[in-house]
Amino acid sequence: MLKDMKTQTHLKPGEKGTKRLLEKYGDALLCVRYRFDEKRGVRLKTVEIIVEEKPFRSSLRYRDEEVVAVVVSFTENALRDKLKAVGGRWDPVKKVWHVVYGSIRGDTDLEERILPD
Repeated sequence: MLKDMKTQTHLKPGEKGTKRLLEKYGDALLCVRYRFDEKRGVRLKTVEIIVEEKPFRSSLRYRDEEVVAVVVSFTENALRDKLKAVGGRWDPVKKVWHVVYGSIRGDTDLEERILPD
C-alpha cells in the first residue's frame, strides 16, 4: 500500500494546514504529511506524533572490548553479583567496578550506571 503512495507535502507544526492538528496533539505533533494513492484515487493526511519520551543514553559510545567504570553501591547485591559473573573487578580506591562493556551491553540496570569518561 505505501509503495503505491507518493508524499507530496511535508508540513511542520504551525505551518498552514496543521492548526487543528496542533490544537489536538500540542507539542507531541512532529509533522503532517499528505500522501496520494494514484491507484485508489485518494489523498491521505498522516501525522507523526510523540507517544513516549524516556531518558536515553546511547550505548554506541563504547566498543564491546572497552573497559568501563560502573557505579554500584555495596548494598546492591544483585547488581554486584551480575558484575562478578561477567568478570567485573572492584576498584577499592575509586569505589567503582571495572568491566568490559560488551559483557553488560543490553543490561539497562548496569548501563545506566556507567561513569561518563
